[in-house]
Amino acid sequence: MTPRTGPLRLGDPVQLTGPKQRLHTIVLTEGSTFHTQHGALPHEEIVGHPDGSIVHVGEHAYLAVRPLLHDYVMSMPRGAAIVYPKDAGHILTYADIQPGLTVVEAGVGSGALSLWLLRALAGQGELVSFERRQEFLDIAEANVAGWFGERPANWRTAVGDLAETLGDHVPDQTADRVVLDMLAPWECVDAAATALQPGGILLAYVATVTQLSRTVEAVRDDGRFAEPQSQETLIRSWHVDGLAVRPDHRMVAHTGFLMTARRVADDLEIPSFKRRSNKASYTDADVEAWTPGAVGDREKSDKRLRRAVRDAQRQADRLAAGTIDSDSRPEDDA
Repeated sequence: MTPRTGPLRLGDPVQLTGPKQRLHTIVLTEGSTFHTQHGALPHEEIVGHPDGSIVHVGEHAYLAVRPLLHDYVMSMPRGAAIVYPKDAGHILTYADIQPGLTVVEAGVGSGALSLWLLRALAGQGELVSFERRQEFLDIAEANVAGWFGERPANWRTAVGDLAETLGDHVPDQTADRVVLDMLAPWECVDAAATALQPGGILLAYVATVTQLSRTVEAVRDDGRFAEPQSQETLIRSWHVDGLAVRPDHRMVAHTGFLMTARRVADDLEIPSFKRRSNKASYTDADVEAWTPGAVGDREKSDKRLRRAVRDAQRQADRLAAGTIDSDSRPEDDA
């Protein structure tokens, strides 16, 4: 995708922020009009203005800017919960995503993380994304095409279980990164270790401490990784108004844990990293508590998924053709 810069032009998505900070997203289209309760604004009157300009609808001022990927991700149609921007940035940093790498991703969900990974790859290297459900993949593919204007040439997708089919799509020791966003990433540790070349990175994104614990133990037991590292990211915004400076009452707190581990060379005896206590054992009852059904998975109804697929495809078609106005804030169902 060629970066959109310079004056606003026909075909550009534009985010309009009006009174009370209400956001609207439109695609500048010849002959179209942006309608509000304050009046109407022909799209041609926005064309030619610099990015970040003020336009008027009646007596009311609207800020017109091109939406950022952050804005797009937060407002795009969803079939599954998304990886939020704060975690996506953390993933790109600690997985060291850069152009030219071969990156494996599972699962795709609504395509939020796929968008960040593809942009970080910048058209070089390859992203191979696995998703168990065709409905989710349909939504993700439409969302990705909507942002880039077309399907990126360096993106391959596959429907299936990564643990069973990774070897069919990625030869052994050819992947540079494996990023797992799923309920039971410990089931994919062996396949990931087989696909990764020495020095590669395995990153797992999980929601609960029980998932984190089991994933870390699976990585340690595999024997092909250095000691895994685990962390989470919290964001707290601040209210700043003159001398009234304080933390906001709300914050983006826990959304998930990140675990990273480096693949080591074959036939290497990994040093023993002494811990304060012996490795904790767990019973069958503990394992049951760690199963996907016990960690809060919520199934999406078929009707809701069909609607999300339609919305995502419609948005992609309109962005490609530049034909419609739309609100930019669907209900957050994450």
